[in-house]
Amino acid sequence: MKAPLIAPSLLSADFGRLAEEIKDLEFIGADWLHCDIMDGIFVPNISFGLPVLEAIRRYTKLPLDVHLMIQRPEDYIERFAQAGADLLTFHWEATFHHDRLIQEIHRLGKKAGIAINPATPVEVLIDILPEVDLVCVMSVNPGFGGQRFISYVKQKVQRLSDLRYKVGSRALIEVDGGITPETAVLVPQADVLVAGHSLMHAQDRKAVLRQLKQSHP
Repeated sequence: MKAPLIAPSLLSADFGRLAEEIKDLEFIGADWLHCDIMDGIFVPNISFGLPVLEAIRRYTKLPLDVHLMIQRPEDYIERFAQAGADLLTFHWEATFHHDRLIQEIHRLGKKAGIAINPATPVEVLIDILPEVDLVCVMSVNPGFGGQRFISYVKQKVQRLSDLRYKVGSRALIEVDGGITPETAVLVPQADVLVAGHSLMHAQDRKAVLRQLKQSHP
């Protein structure tokens, strides 16, 4: 089985030394950088927006995996694309016109992802699964870092993997929330693991990243 890509969540970084944090993540071998954009409406928290994303883009050449936890993402897609996102993921629950938004992201030359909350069944994606580049399965309720992995999500990830095969989709499966070396083994179908608190607050980040890489034998 192929080792998963590891996307450290900058939500758990020290924003007082963000450039150094990014360089450290590059040094230890991060594959992507995961950027959580929160509006305080779709989720009960506010994180950062366009100016910070533009700064992150200046600091690194790593792919920026931008996760829009915001209402009406269609109003902001173009600005986040211009700010430096490589992959733009919006929530199924945050908009009505999913196919239109996927097409718009592709028109802007970016990869399109769609995220689903823990209580949203993967089956809602059956028609658009061939159109997206990534599906982000939330394994915590979105809005805060440091939460525990929700155990029933492992069955959801398996169903999504089966559905992906059934419809012939090449979308990557990303799992976001409560990911540790211990919980990563529960979702061997995941192509991308978003690691926040467990990686960013570790004394030895390189060792934790290596453990996450090795979680899928």
